[in-house]
Amino acid sequence: MNIQLRAFDHPDAVKLNDRVQLEYAERYGDGGDVTPLDAAMFDPPHGLYLIAYDASEQPVATGGWRAQERNDEGYSDGDAELKRMYVIPEVRGQGLARRILAALEADARAAGRTRMVLETGDRQPEAIALYLSSGYTPCSKFGHYRTYDSSRCYAKPLQSLREGGAV
Repeated sequence: MNIQLRAFDHPDAVKLNDRVQLEYAERYGDGGDVTPLDAAMFDPPHGLYLIAYDASEQPVATGGWRAQERNDEGYSDGDAELKRMYVIPEVRGQGLARRILAALEADARAAGRTRMVLETGDRQPEAIALYLSSGYTPCSKFGHYRTYDSSRCYAKPLQSLREGGAV
């Protein structure tokens, strides 16, 4: 797999975003994730968007982070929010999500972010298992879906070795 930096509005990103929206609709019975997002939110150094390609250069997975600061949606200063983590069903189980997650965490840490946060839903047990096994713990709800019973929010400190944290 080849992981590349891409813009959030790159055609391959749009293609994969359409697929994840269909999966959200299937799992939750609604129109997908309506969190307001803009491509500029993922522009370095205030974010990053990655796409993984298979050997035939087909896009198979995505993930991104965007900077957040304390606001009325429950974020804290220094937050990096994970968005659009997705692996197409045909290549799941190969550790690709874990590779993208590690790359996003490293980039957010290098950008000075102090905590990675994410929101997922209770009908995404695979995602929850990935995050728990990667050191994320439940946290106070934040973001667009913070008032939904099905929303699950997680956080992980992003400390560098210089600060005494494990990386």
